[in-house]
Amino acid sequence: MYEVSIREGCEADAKEAIEVLCRSIFELCEPDHNNDPDEISDWISNKTERAWTTWLARDDAAVYVAIKNNEIVGVGMVSEKGEVLLNYVSPDARFSGVSKAVLRTLEAYVRDKGANECFLESTVTAKKFYESFGYTSQKDGKLELRKSI
Repeated sequence: MYEVSIREGCEADAKEAIEVLCRSIFELCEPDHNNDPDEISDWISNKTERAWTTWLARDDAAVYVAIKNNEIVGVGMVSEKGEVLLNYVSPDARFSGVSKAVLRTLEAYVRDKGANECFLESTVTAKKFYESFGYTSQKDGKLELRKSI
C-alpha cells in the first residue's frame, strides 16, 4: 500500500482519468470480457472525455480521482442515492489500497448526503473486493451487491 490522495475530479482530469478507466477494463477485467472485442467495445463506449464532462456536471453524483505522484491512479463515481457507478484502478496501482481509498470516499459522500446504503453492479473481477468491504449479493450470488453504511 502506498500514499494516495483523493480529490474531486475536474475537467482537466478527463484524458488521464479516461485512460485509467480503459486500461483497467482492458487489463484487469479479462474474466468479465474474456478478451471479446465486442464486449470490450460495448464496455468502453461511454468512457470518453465527453462523458467525463457530463459526469462532472451531474447534480446528483460526485466524481473522484485518486492521485499518487501527481498521476491519476484511480477513478470513482457515486450517486447521492448510493449507487457506486465507477470504481476503477490503474493496473499499475492494483492491490495498493487505491480502490479501498476511493470506495471509502464514495461511501462517505453517500453518508453526507443522508443515504444509509450503497449498492452497485459488480464485475466478476471486483466481487470479492466488494464482499471484503461488507457488500452482499442480493440475488443468489449474482453481481448486484448492497451494503448498509
